[in-house]
Amino acid sequence: MKIIKVLSALALVVLMSSCNNKGVTKKALGTELDSVSYAVGLNMGSQMRAGFDEIDVDMYIQGLRSGIDSTDVLLDQAGAQQVVQSYFQKKQQEEAKKKQEEAEKKALEEYGDVKAEGEKFLEENMTKEGVEITESGLQYIVMKEGDGEKPESTSKIKIHYHGTLIDGTVFDSSVDRGEPYESLANQFIPGFSEGLLLMPVGSKYKFFIPQDIAYGANVRPGGAIKPFSALIFEVELLEIVK
Repeated sequence: MKIIKVLSALALVVLMSSCNNKGVTKKALGTELDSVSYAVGLNMGSQMRAGFDEIDVDMYIQGLRSGIDSTDVLLDQAGAQQVVQSYFQKKQQEEAKKKQEEAEKKALEEYGDVKAEGEKFLEENMTKEGVEITESGLQYIVMKEGDGEKPESTSKIKIHYHGTLIDGTVFDSSVDRGEPYESLANQFIPGFSEGLLLMPVGSKYKFFIPQDIAYGANVRPGGAIKPFSALIFEVELLEIVK
């Protein structure tokens, strides 16, 4: 990780400063070495502020000294490495979640009507004859039940599909292209992949997929699918490719 390299470099700077100056802090740039040392420290400090501004400097220096003289060690090397990795992984996850929430909020302001229309459609659709509903909210109709085996999530499958929006707009169709599609069963949007695992080979199902197990708030550039769109697919499972 970049921050680990910064921490290591800063540790070296602090160590050199401590050894050369015996703990005395200089207040002016007296020599070329003073200037270079200060410039390196200033650069490292700026990087630290940008990437890890919540650092506890006192504890950092305590850890540095423990590493130098092997006294008052509070963590072994393996434990220290695990603590650092866990902390920055958690920070990355929190930042990613925050960005996702901000993106969803912005998308909702623009496409809230799409979300509402999809929810209304699915609420009405679930009451229609033959519609089954899974725990995730996926709705489906069995148009034809095959007698073959069901795929697993890692199975390579060959299918025909026809995808539309709730208003009937076609956004993708292997049927229209006249060529079946092959992929692993787990490589589709969550609702589509879930539906595939319900189907024996030879079946044809119709999926009604809520936005949260479709593309959610994500923008699909250049396509008909807007953020929060509920999707409909007619899917025929032709083969599990061995």
